[in-house]
Amino acid sequence: MVSNFPNHSILQVCTGTSNSRRSLLQQKEEGEGGGGGGEATNPIDSYWRCQANWEMNRKSYAKCALGFGRKTRGGENSRIYVVTDPSDSDMVNPKNGSLHYGVIQKEPLCIIFAHDMTVRLTQELIMTSNKTIDGCGANVHIANGAGITIQFVHDIIITNLHIHDIKATNGDDIRDSVDHYDQRTASDGDGINIFGSTNIWIDHLSMSNCKDGLIDTVMGSTAITISNNHFSSHDHGLLLGANDTYADDKKMQVTVAFNHFGQGLVQRMPRVRWGFTHVVNNDYTHWEMYAIGGSTYPTILRQGNRCVASDSSAFKQVTHRDCTIEDVWKNWDWRSEGDLMENGAFFIQSRSPLKKESFSSEDMINPKPATPVPELTRFAGALICTVGKPC
Repeated sequence: MVSNFPNHSILQVCTGTSNSRRSLLQQKEEGEGGGGGGEATNPIDSYWRCQANWEMNRKSYAKCALGFGRKTRGGENSRIYVVTDPSDSDMVNPKNGSLHYGVIQKEPLCIIFAHDMTVRLTQELIMTSNKTIDGCGANVHIANGAGITIQFVHDIIITNLHIHDIKATNGDDIRDSVDHYDQRTASDGDGINIFGSTNIWIDHLSMSNCKDGLIDTVMGSTAITISNNHFSSHDHGLLLGANDTYADDKKMQVTVAFNHFGQGLVQRMPRVRWGFTHVVNNDYTHWEMYAIGGSTYPTILRQGNRCVASDSSAFKQVTHRDCTIEDVWKNWDWRSEGDLMENGAFFIQSRSPLKKESFSSEDMINPKPATPVPELTRFAGALICTVGKPC
């Protein structure tokens, strides 16, 4: 990444963007990033990917979010903390230079990585508010250990990481701030768990093969955008709302945009309880059971997505309403507008029309037509950027 880092881990002001991309379809299916040259194919990427000086202007990235998470600021206008040490052995007294040390600091931080590395988390990575974790400019893997927990915090941006092969853990004493550590119970093995948190933006990640979910959003979390990610090789994908009895999730608002749901996926892209989910311009090229599922009166608006049913699968239906009779789910707002259904794929709608007054137009990404969705999502996933060149 940037050369000649000082010996200490906190630098001056967080100024610079993260830019990268993927190019070949094979790379995309495998979740590997591709090199770029300043090409942006969707409205989020167009804000920053063409800047040759992205590494000197990281703070502008925080202004690029769209959708329900559009007000997320992460570590905007903060200092930069550089991860120089991939180790994660001491959960109570993490080492300065480690990722764990950076995320528990009180102050807002833009966290970047000094070089390519694989971080094997011994226990969940728990953070304080106002943090950006930005892997741009390095090949960074969170793998073969615990996952990331975003719990009771706000303004978190996570971008340009590979998160895969996440394991369940038995729990232990874990420091979650500079002033506090406590005993944690066992974790389920989610790649990212968003718990009781607001203003979250998850962008340009490559995620696969976690013990439980890839991304779970639960317990009253809201104002979230999940964009430009590449998901593959997993059963339980995205869970939005974990409990049929937890009515506080009615306030949950999540945007799922410009993602590629690729090879080896089974279900939950996403699966929704309560709340409102806008699913816009995503590319679904694989599901073994269903793509969109839900229960407990969720509102789902799908616009401009491409859904390609598998030749070998008998599951052509995009939708799945869990354990619910038609007399109940026919009153749920599940709409498909301008979606492209290929190879026998079909979406069963319910209720009409969707009440547009239930959300603000400023929180909605204006959908593009579904036909160019493969191009809109062509660079989904963790990207490769070279300092001094546009991504």
